[in-house]
Amino acid sequence: MKICRITYKGEVQGVGFRWTAQRISRLFDVTGWVRNLSSGEVELTAAGDEREVRAFLQAIRESELGVGISGELEAWAETETGFEGFSIRY
Repeated sequence: MKICRITYKGEVQGVGFRWTAQRISRLFDVTGWVRNLSSGEVELTAAGDEREVRAFLQAIRESELGVGISGELEAWAETETGFEGFSIRY
């Protein structure tokens, strides 16, 4: 199982990013969370089979959110556990 922490830059706050990411997560076998950062960026953590996580992240890029994303910073690691569901953190 893999875990990816990704920071999205650009016009990613105030556009429904967190709710849309949570909605998209339901289409994939991933767990994790998404939250706004005080810097104006959005941080997302997703865990699951690497192919599922990559497909989930690609679906975010291809969604209506993609036009506002100007940059991404990804960090991958191995994990033995996931999270319970996919949630929005405040």
